[in-house]
Amino acid sequence: MRKTKIWPFLLLMMLAITVVLAACSSDNSSDSKENTSKDKGESTASTGNKVLIFGRGGDSVSLDPIAVTDGESYKVTQNLFETLLNFGEQDTTIHEGLATKWEPSDDGLTYTFTLREGVKFHDGTDFNAEAVVKNFERWANGTEDKFPYYASMFGGFKGDEGHVIASVTADGNNKVIFKLTRAQAPFLKNIAMSPFGMASPTAFEKDGDKFGDNPVGTGPFKFVEWKRNDSITIEKFDGYWEKGLPKLDKIVFRSIPDNSARLNALLSNEIDLADGINPADGKTVEGDSNLQLFERPSMNVGYLGLTNTRPPFDNVKVRQAMNYAIDKQSIIDAFFEGRAEIAKNPMPPSISGYNDDIPGYEYNPEKAKQLLAEAGLADGFEMELWAMPVPRPYMPDGAKVAEVIQKNLADIGVKAKIVSYEWATYLEKARNGEADAFMLGWTGDNGDADNFIYVLLDGDNIGSNNYAYYDNKDLHKILIEAQTEVDENKRIDLYKQAQEIIFKDAPWVPLAHSTPLLAGKADLINFLPHPTGSDKLTNVDFK
Repeated sequence: MRKTKIWPFLLLMMLAITVVLAACSSDNSSDSKENTSKDKGESTASTGNKVLIFGRGGDSVSLDPIAVTDGESYKVTQNLFETLLNFGEQDTTIHEGLATKWEPSDDGLTYTFTLREGVKFHDGTDFNAEAVVKNFERWANGTEDKFPYYASMFGGFKGDEGHVIASVTADGNNKVIFKLTRAQAPFLKNIAMSPFGMASPTAFEKDGDKFGDNPVGTGPFKFVEWKRNDSITIEKFDGYWEKGLPKLDKIVFRSIPDNSARLNALLSNEIDLADGINPADGKTVEGDSNLQLFERPSMNVGYLGLTNTRPPFDNVKVRQAMNYAIDKQSIIDAFFEGRAEIAKNPMPPSISGYNDDIPGYEYNPEKAKQLLAEAGLADGFEMELWAMPVPRPYMPDGAKVAEVIQKNLADIGVKAKIVSYEWATYLEKARNGEADAFMLGWTGDNGDADNFIYVLLDGDNIGSNNYAYYDNKDLHKILIEAQTEVDENKRIDLYKQAQEIIFKDAPWVPLAHSTPLLAGKADLINFLPHPTGSDKLTNVDFK
């Protein structure tokens, strides 16, 4: 009898255990689904790893930093590569990097760098003086198509008349000597810029033009995977020279082109950090206890570029008319929510040498019509207006701003057709001079006026960063003199003269200097947005 009673009891117990196990299994499955929505199966909670999901507005163009000029590429490469010198955490003062010491000669023509010892590239090869020499040889023997930033910052390539760097040589294993053809005031700041990250010679000699698909640097993170127009994954480099860093185990950069969709991804726990937050959404973020709002120190300009070699923009009166035609204040009111100021110069007021005496072009459609009539275009003309396909720090919504500009131009008889392309194609075609007028902008790389005016508007840089194809010989003389001059007060005077020339020639329509917004989870710590737009994530962590 006792035996017959215990079996039903045991059966009931087994059934209860099965239900409990099934419930536990169901709970784990639910966690797995949540993790998949965040990082395709991986998460901090389930693995014990610290994974940061960084939502951004567009994909990178290349992960070879010397081959690109776009901020989306530098967001990633800043954490894969390191430069000889670093900027400050939230400014552009010079600090140690892969070099621990730098000594300029009295005449400013020789710089001796002492390199950090014990540094390895991600492929296990040594970082040393010979690696530095090979990187600079690679760049100096390039072309504007391949390495546009090198030409912009160092006056051309090997053999060019304006090339600033005469030689780069190794003195033993840990010293590098740079000899210049002429003094260059911003030389150290140029060296610290993201494009000049040290790459493994073994890797770039092996991969050639494909190096940007499989980058190898000395940075705190190493490359893992790139799913085009979707995500880029990098992970902690265990051989990093600075012990205890980085804090994170993995970073996934997710491309989410729409600003609102990116914020929604943050709100729904799909990502941990988002850039390109609409100014209108700033208060929403500030009012959510689960989030925090970050302001990037402003060092940018958004502009409408006019290709000066394409009719009718080869006529200065037409370019001036475009400046009078556009209502900049309405653009700032509608799209920046007070987190921007009207631009009148090609560089922001935060840069030394800014000329505040420039009056700027006020919104004056009648004056614009008058200038068009003087140019023989009283009935207006037709043109293409290129709108950026991705949000940028200096322009939160390029497509909608383009619509405002289109309406402004229609008011003066100019019929503008809005066109756009995929981001990398947009940049390439605009750089090749194929646009009539194009929306673009610039976030400063090193905090020097040279990095705005010379890089963006000097004839030397047509085909690289001078998308407007603007060339003024008098301006060129002033800019080269300003580069060579080491007296800061004299440099300031020269840059003020340069802005006067640019104001009269009107190669662009400067639009706005913005304060870009980012948002992150409340438990994210040690994230310091950098004014250059390239953020080092070495110390970022979760509470």
